[in-house]
Amino acid sequence: MTTSRPNIVMVHGAWMDGSSWRHVTQGLQARAFHVRAPQFPFTSITRDLARLRQVLQLQTGPTVLVGHCYGGQIITGLEAATSEVAGLVYLTGFALDEGESLADLMSRGPATPALEHMLTDEQGFAWLSETDYVQHLVGDVHPDTARALWASQQPLAVSAFADVMGVPAWKSLPCWYLVATEDEALPARVQRHWATRMRATSADVAAGHVPVVSHPDEVTDFIASAVESL
Repeated sequence: MTTSRPNIVMVHGAWMDGSSWRHVTQGLQARAFHVRAPQFPFTSITRDLARLRQVLQLQTGPTVLVGHCYGGQIITGLEAATSEVAGLVYLTGFALDEGESLADLMSRGPATPALEHMLTDEQGFAWLSETDYVQHLVGDVHPDTARALWASQQPLAVSAFADVMGVPAWKSLPCWYLVATEDEALPARVQRHWATRMRATSADVAAGHVPVVSHPDEVTDFIASAVESL
């Protein structure tokens, strides 16, 4: 056990931004955790990792990283030698192994409902249509909130799908995985496979792809439990 509580740094998912953590951040802060939920550029994995290291340098003491969706790809790609990281928490997050890529994952079957009509703009960024976003990515969120989230979506560079994972950080750190059973972007069976492969402590939440918005209390409890177990 550590002598003091680790910090918590939360990495938002694709088509989201740091504000998606708002209710979870408030819940953790109410329990006296030190929390950061920065913005990530999603222009390249290199720049996203640079942002994560930048935020880690602001922390004092050990830190638990929490990754939602593509945020899982970012925390997985952080070199395992980063001594200040005490553990990894995945919330329906990507947890690839060495040599794997998101393109490989997507090539194994038809596009999931949330990603079926993904649009790539002239600058090489992927956007989601309003229908797919509101009905499938955040289908269990109130429609007014869902439309507001769609309007402020932060696109992801399509080049990120081709990034090949190096040695994943989860191979040398304790891990937790919250499986969203109603996810229409990342199937629950894939999430369970990753959780098992990582030997992660796992739990289920009856939520769509964005439980940080639709089920913030359950997410807060899961993160707090993980951090307090160190």
